[in-house]
Formats: sequence, structure tokens, C-alpha cells
Amino acid sequence: MATITYNEASRVYPGSERPAVDALDLDIADGEFLVLVGPSGCGKSTSLRMLAGLEDVDSGAISIGDRDVTHLSPKDRDIAMVFQNYALYPHMTVAQNMGFALKIARRPKDEIDKRVAEAAKLLDLEPYLDRKPKALSGGQRQRVAMGRAIVREPRVFLMDEPLSNLDAKLRVSTRTQIAALQRRLEVTTVYVTHDQVEAMTMGDRVAVLDQGLLQQCTSPRELYERPANVFVAGFIGSPGMNLLDARMVDGGVDVCGTRLPVARDVSAESPEVTVGFRPEALEIVASGEPGFDVTVTLVEELGSEAYVYATLSGHYATHGDVDIIARIDPRRAPAKGEQIRLGVRPDGIHLFSSATGQRLAA
Repeated sequence: MATITYNEASRVYPGSERPAVDALDLDIADGEFLVLVGPSGCGKSTSLRMLAGLEDVDSGAISIGDRDVTHLSPKDRDIAMVFQNYALYPHMTVAQNMGFALKIARRPKDEIDKRVAEAAKLLDLEPYLDRKPKALSGGQRQRVAMGRAIVREPRVFLMDEPLSNLDAKLRVSTRTQIAALQRRLEVTTVYVTHDQVEAMTMGDRVAVLDQGLLQQCTSPRELYERPANVFVAGFIGSPGMNLLDARMVDGGVDVCGTRLPVARDVSAESPEVTVGFRPEALEIVASGEPGFDVTVTLVEELGSEAYVYATLSGHYATHGDVDIIARIDPRRAPAKGEQIRLGVRPDGIHLFSSATGQRLAA
């Protein structure tokens, strides 16, 4: 069990104009499940590999517990890593794969057998211990890779997109198993993914990165309800938050000719702001009520919910068409091409500075 600290840790690849990871400051609590998420190239995997010792730290420091591991080799960091591609030995059985690291460490056979049996029971792998990896499904292979990490009893688990090779249905069940297993073992875990659904459902906290910079690190609920900036607001959520240019006016903000009320104590450096509202903050309202007249371009029906993709145009838009996404009751979904009016719930409005992209406190 251990805490993890990134202290202004940076990684600059030779020939690169900017750091892949730029002065990362992050504290991870003992036993916490922290997820690093962001778009491709944001620095999340590099951050994990720096912690593992697979990438150099060019400046700053990284510690595990009370030990500075910045310049230690991977084998001296007491970590176990689970990769995207499983990395199983094809000629070994499941039991041999799981116990291989202990065998290399010259642990007694009785101890190896005991740890492998315990991990196999945790992961429902007992019927497969004598099989070779080629006889297993993708989900079973991933559980073997997890078992190989568990038997080492490390202080820290590191997982680099371990579910990306699985199909959609298997990803859902496997991510639930991993999250439940981590909470049972209470081992500090850092998990990298580009899938925000994985991030939001698995992590105690989620750290969002973009272009090597940490944008926000907090609980999934706080991340969704109070994004720190425009990037986080647009990245977190599926579909993402609607973000429109607006202007501060008396009593609210003017968005494409419609006035939306906001808290009186919101202050901005300039009248130009970015207003955001999530799809569920929109609702179909009657003609004449506050809102936007839109034309439906697509209806995405998902069974329990439906998403309407619509366009504001005409006298609302000053710079061409403006797209909006709304979540609605699928039993009352409009048809493509239909004209409807969408209102925004006042408690669903977010304001950001147009200049800095940072959230404006209400």
C-alpha cells in the first residue's frame, strides 16, 4: 500500500517543441483508484510510464510512499503493470503465466502455488489454470494478465488501457470486475484510458490531461457538474456539453438572441463569454416560452433515451449554423426536419471566460 506523488514531473522527447508531460503535480492517496483520461497524445500513457520507470523524468520528481523513485529502475519500484496487449507467454499455461514473476524471483513453489490459487479464485480462473492462452477468450486473457499482477502483491497497480482490445459488451463487464477487485484489494491503482465512460464509472477521482497539462482532477460527479474549463466541459460527457459564444447583458447572458438568466454575482473580465449546457439541461417547450427555435437534423434513439441533434439558424445565428444536442424522452421524439423549441433549465447553465477558457464562479 502506498501513496503516489508527481512533483512538477516533466517529460520532453528529443526533437519535440513542447513537453509530452508538462510539470505534472498530482497526489494519489493510499488505496485510491485514479484514472488518467484525455485525447490521444495528451500525455496520459507517458505519465504512467514515467511512474513505472519506462520513461525518463527530465525534471521534477516522482515518489511512491516515502521513497523517491525518480531514477530507480522499474524492478525496484514495487509496481505491477497491466498492458493493453496482455503480454502472455503462449507456451505456458495460465498458472505458469500467473506465477512466472514469482518463479524468477526464486519464491518457494508452495508459496507460488498458494498465491496463484488465491488470485485464480478472485478472478474466476480456477477452471482454466491448465489451459494455454490460445484456448482463452479476450476477457479471460485479460483476467490472466490481472492475475499475474495480483500474485506479486505490489504496492501499486498500473493499468495502460487494459480493455481496449475487448468488444463493447465485454468491456462493460470487465471494467466492473476490475473496479470491484481494486476496492477489495485496496491497492493504489493508476489507470489510463481514452474512454471517458470507463473513467467516470471506475475512478475514485479522474485526472483530465490535454497537451501534457493537467486540466482538472476531482471526483467523477464534480468533474461532470463543475468542469474547471471549456476543455473539460467539452471532453467529459457523452455527448459533450453544448458550448456557444455569448455576451453578458443585464440579468443574464445573450446567446444567439435569446437571454438566459444567470446568478447576479457572476463576473467576467469582458462581456464576451462562453456559455455551456449539457444535453439533459434542455427540454422541448411551447412556442413563446424562453428558448431557441431549432430544426432537427438527426434523432439518435438509444432505447431508454434519445438525443436530438438540431441546428439554430436564421435570425439566431450571426456566424452560420449553430448545432445543439438535447436529450429527450424517446417516447416523444420529434422527426428529422421538424421545427421545435428548446428551453434551457437555469440550473444547467455553465459560464466560462472567452479569453482564458476558465470557469466563471457563480
